[in-house]
Amino acid sequence: MRDVTVDAAPPTPGPDLAPAPVRDPWKQRGRLALLIGNGVLGIAAVGLIIYLGIRADSARAVVLGIALGLIPLPLVGLFYWWMDRYDPEPRRYVVAAFLWGAAGAVGIALVFNELLATTFDLSDSATATFVAPFVEETGKGLFLLATFLRARRVIGGLLDGLLFAGVVGLGFAFVENVLYYSASYLGGPELGISGAQGATATFVIRGIVSPFAHPLFTSALGLAIGFAVLTRSWWARVPIVIGGWIGSMVLHGMWNGSISYVGPLGFILFYLLLMLVFAGFVVLAVMLRLRQFAVLRRSLSYLAQRGWIHPAELPWLTWFGYRAQARRHAREHGGREAVRDLRRYQALATDLAFSHDGVMLRRPLRRGVDHTLAVRAEMDEIRPRLHLPPALTPLPRPPVPQPFPAYFGPGAPPRPWS
Repeated sequence: MRDVTVDAAPPTPGPDLAPAPVRDPWKQRGRLALLIGNGVLGIAAVGLIIYLGIRADSARAVVLGIALGLIPLPLVGLFYWWMDRYDPEPRRYVVAAFLWGAAGAVGIALVFNELLATTFDLSDSATATFVAPFVEETGKGLFLLATFLRARRVIGGLLDGLLFAGVVGLGFAFVENVLYYSASYLGGPELGISGAQGATATFVIRGIVSPFAHPLFTSALGLAIGFAVLTRSWWARVPIVIGGWIGSMVLHGMWNGSISYVGPLGFILFYLLLMLVFAGFVVLAVMLRLRQFAVLRRSLSYLAQRGWIHPAELPWLTWFGYRAQARRHAREHGGREAVRDLRRYQALATDLAFSHDGVMLRRPLRRGVDHTLAVRAEMDEIRPRLHLPPALTPLPRPPVPQPFPAYFGPGAPPRPWS
């Protein structure tokens, strides 16, 4: 059997094939700096946990706190991995988000919560309700804001905003939970119980009942930044981001206040309200992910019609099951190098589909045309080395014939590809 790319001749050059720029304008500089920053944050996170152990004067309490803190991580992390499957973000940014939440945001919270509480002589309840939401959501939000300003293409929309906000919140919650579990193990006059029983009781509240609390609080700001990315006006972006930041603080403050001031009944009522908000965010994430698949299929089908990719490649670039099947075929017929080429080709095809869709729909993508052509040029360079399975007959689903109806017919705006 021959590979499908052997049967298919490359597209014939014509007016539709513009020369690609030598350098992709979307490639970010400072990768080394980001990797070094990740290392520094990782060391800071470990140092912070060691500090908590010294402060608690009990290595057993910290070890138990770490063990309990790790339990919900796979489940919560799996949800965010699922959100990110169609258009995966750079791993170094995802790792940086987690480490910033675990080290940077927690460090800011430890310093400024105590500083403001001491300066204004606030009670623990007042600090938790009014100071902690401001300090902690600002600390977590600094990463989102910096990523938005430095690398806007990393956060490209609402789903990316939800993803990075959730990962930052997840890192913050992990280290904070270690602190709470350790304190509960050691006990105190206000807790009433100590040892494994106290740590387990706190784990039930923080690790089982509300593992999504911190990711959920920060998601309001993440959604706002994702929406701001899609907004053309800088004047509109500022109030959108500020509104999301305030929303995060309000959710956080109401959660802490319901525990500190309202009592058990108020806590239960607000917990139910928070679950409704969380359900809304989950529904939104599912809808956005389904839309991503629709955009991927529509855009790749359209590009196949134009000759940018071969129509027989569509299943191996679109559906997860077929993509995995194509990688197995590449491993059997070309080894690791072939798998590496195919993974890169599939990732480029996804990038091409979303950037092409953004350009066609006039989204605010800086130099989007240049990036799209650069991605296409790299795909053309990889294509001769591909080992794809034989073409499926018939294709699993027919291509969508007219993906961009607003750009056809009299009075349509000029297309950048013409």
